[in-house]
Amino acid sequence: MSTTENERIGRRDYTSSDIQILDEIEAVRLRPGMYIGGTGVEGLQHLLYEIVYNSIDEALAGYCDRIEVVIHEDNSITVSDNGRGIPVELIPSADITALEAVMTRLHAGGKFGNHLYNVSSGLHGVGASVVNALSQQMRVEVRRDGNIYLQEYVRGIPTCDITIIGECDTTGTRVTFRADPEIFEDINYNFATTCQRLREMTFLNKGITVRLTDCRINEECTYYFEGGIASYVRRLSHDKNVIHSRPIHLSGVADASSVEVAMQYNDGMAENVISFANCVNTRDGGTHLTGFRSALTRVLTEYLRKSKLTRDSDPGLSGDDVRQGLVAVVSVKLANPQFEGQTKAKLGNPEVRSHVESIVADQLGLYLEQHPDEARQIIEKCLVSARAREAARKARELVFKKSTFDASTLPGKLADCSEKNPESCELYLVEGDSAGGSAKQGRDRRFQAILPLRGKILNVEKAPKDKILAHEEIRALATALRAGADGLDLSKLRYHRIIIMTDADVDGAHIRTLLLTFFYRHMPELIEEGHLYIAQPPLYRVHAGKRERWVYTEEQKNEAVQTLGGKAEVQRYKGLGEMSPEQLWATTMNPDSRTLLRVEIEDSAAANEAFQVLMGSDVEPRKNFIQDHAESVENLDV
Repeated sequence: MSTTENERIGRRDYTSSDIQILDEIEAVRLRPGMYIGGTGVEGLQHLLYEIVYNSIDEALAGYCDRIEVVIHEDNSITVSDNGRGIPVELIPSADITALEAVMTRLHAGGKFGNHLYNVSSGLHGVGASVVNALSQQMRVEVRRDGNIYLQEYVRGIPTCDITIIGECDTTGTRVTFRADPEIFEDINYNFATTCQRLREMTFLNKGITVRLTDCRINEECTYYFEGGIASYVRRLSHDKNVIHSRPIHLSGVADASSVEVAMQYNDGMAENVISFANCVNTRDGGTHLTGFRSALTRVLTEYLRKSKLTRDSDPGLSGDDVRQGLVAVVSVKLANPQFEGQTKAKLGNPEVRSHVESIVADQLGLYLEQHPDEARQIIEKCLVSARAREAARKARELVFKKSTFDASTLPGKLADCSEKNPESCELYLVEGDSAGGSAKQGRDRRFQAILPLRGKILNVEKAPKDKILAHEEIRALATALRAGADGLDLSKLRYHRIIIMTDADVDGAHIRTLLLTFFYRHMPELIEEGHLYIAQPPLYRVHAGKRERWVYTEEQKNEAVQTLGGKAEVQRYKGLGEMSPEQLWATTMNPDSRTLLRVEIEDSAAANEAFQVLMGSDVEPRKNFIQDHAESVENLDV
């Protein structure tokens, strides 16, 4: 075997000397994504939440009713609570204090047994120690036993023993840390995102006060909600036409697990159900959400059968029918949560499904019997959804026949690519014939397909399903993607990158929003699996002689003008059709030089609210949104 071949397949002398053993801190710093999901904005925010979770756990245990969070000017964070304070004594049979173990050792904490914390948002005992390992510096002050104790750390390593720095007559813990710039791409915390998460935590724990102060912008907010998750549902429904005036509140306990649900119907079509486990937002759902949905469908179906409100021609209720126009919060608190991964996006406890299903079924069935007027309104809302679904099914059967997906019946306007492997293929969605012509000429025909869309597609936020399916542009898009009569099947997806490429003007922004609304409401799998992108065409071409710069912001334009000199000319591009095919390829479509933004949903509640406000039927919320954000608008073309 040649040396080259040996290098290619790996050395034969693979020995024990090739094995590395990292200590816990090194392991976290080497692979932070395993613990916090990544080193971008979401991972950074997760550091803050992990420390707040510890204070929330004290609140869940009944020992804390006030939490304060401060974002300092240097983006360091301080989280304080009035809980019991982390113990500072030596751990029996271990040569380390409890405080140092909690802050520096993975899988160390008081949440593995049930006697201290009946429920806890912490699971693996890695939260505080991971934050410490990924922090440039950390300072922990503990108030207990009449003293104030201090220990400091640098990148997870203690710089001193625990010392007493004063006396006090209160208890609690104060943690100050600064994320390590060597680990994170950016250490600037988002004030609005932080507010949203802290507000959620407060909704989920009645009687707790949470205060956030941002010293960078001199902003402050304090949250306290006596109504709990019912108040949360009211807030989520504040701009909607609700079917029943008060949220339905359901609660119960099963095998030491508590279940709480608040729900309210409105006359819209969007579903907005948010789930939590021990105050952690399980944005990917889990067994508690499955149990809720199952109980909801079963109870409403049974009530409909007994109420005799249906016509002979009415279809039965499906899960989608009973969830259209539903706003709900599902919260469970249990002793041993089984989250999937440290970021805790999905709950896996199998027993929780039956707990939630049983409690919701009993409580909701009782509510419907005791409130016949509200029950009738809810059932009639569900029947409207069922009839619309049946009409959409009939329309779908007419539109999407089996032959639809033969290569010969792809949309006539689609300029397809020659590559047959979907993983290598891209579909550009462009507006109009002008941009479509430039894109078709400028693309790489091997792997880039172009689908021009005529005008603005239908606003699906306020349209019934049968009308959506009858819309020509949506049919063309669905056919190109191979979305059949049963919806989108990712295994049959013809392109693994769907790229929205619109003009950089008001109309382009509107078309982009319409497309995002369609994908979010009707093909969310594309977003969840990372298949949807937004192209970033440049706004300006700055050139002086043969020298040129393509730039994307006003600031970049000014810098380019200064760099190229006083004779530099500036050309503003409002439409893709204004670019030559060569320019469009070089700036926006060439994988080696383009910028693509992948569409992601970090906060489902905020996304639902944004689409409903911007694309819904109610004018007043949209007007308020525009007025609130008018001063922050940049590059507005009118």
